[in-house]
Amino acid sequence: MGPMIILNTMQFTGSILNQYVKNTFHLNDTRVLLNDVIDENGSVPTLNQNKLILTMINIQKETLKPFNVRFKTMENGNFAHNAPVERYNLAMMVSSHFDDYAESLKFLNASILFFQAHPSIDATNYANLPKGIKKLDYEIDTISYHEMFNLWSAMGAKYRPSCIYKVRLMTLDPAEFSAFEPAVTTVSKVVAPQ
Repeated sequence: MGPMIILNTMQFTGSILNQYVKNTFHLNDTRVLLNDVIDENGSVPTLNQNKLILTMINIQKETLKPFNVRFKTMENGNFAHNAPVERYNLAMMVSSHFDDYAESLKFLNASILFFQAHPSIDATNYANLPKGIKKLDYEIDTISYHEMFNLWSAMGAKYRPSCIYKVRLMTLDPAEFSAFEPAVTTVSKVVAPQ
């Protein structure tokens, strides 16, 4: 995984969600921010006021491995082993920090609608996808009331309207090919003496 993949993923997600919110509500200012819910002093950051906040709360490496090794035929007829694609799952919280509770619900609802309309993002639908990211899949993670309560308690924060998304991240290996195999150029039949 590249050195900035997590940051790039979160910033890109925030950027496209922010553009959607701005377009939906005809706004000029930023309404989506990548930030902590609580700062190191235990206070709500002032930057969070009247914003949707994206916070990464967990990361897991996908353990399912493909069973086949992919090969690519080179121009000279040789074969190259494609390096395996690594997959990561980010747990991303979207929390709504508006002074007016109705506004919190309105903006949280907009974020849910955005991810329902764009459950999968790749370069075919977003040309500005960060380098090194092949695809992003967004899936709402349904956790129980108690799990949500425990999460907010662990962060030391009071509950705000929020939801959790699993962001499946497929990264490209920086080394495009891991090995090369020569092409078979001649075939001969050797008959064993009897």
